Amino acid sequence: MSADIAHDLQRKTKTEAKAKAAPLALRARLVLALGPVTALAGIAWAVAQPWRLTLLHPYGQGVMWLLAEPPLYAVLVGLLFRFVIAPSIVEDLRGQQRSDWE
Repeated sequence: MSADIAHDLQRKTKTEAKAKAAPLALRARLVLALGPVTALAGIAWAVAQPWRLTLLHPYGQGVMWLLAEPPLYAVLVGLLFRFVIAPSIVEDLRGQQRSDWE
């Protein structure tokens, strides 16, 4: 490996490490908080209206009725957003923040 390539790789890894270690902007923190807030809202909904959770009393209910649990959907959507969608949005926001600084 040539010395030029090694120096370029070292510079690139240092830059990436600094970018990942940089504190998150307020917008990025708000995006990351949307998922857990939605999940907590679903849990609060399930606690406030337990009769909506037919899993607690499934007598006489069909399979589709047992699968259609709106508070559980809210929790699942919140977790899906936080772990699947939000990280890519935060990466886009970091890229935008880096380009604003340059």
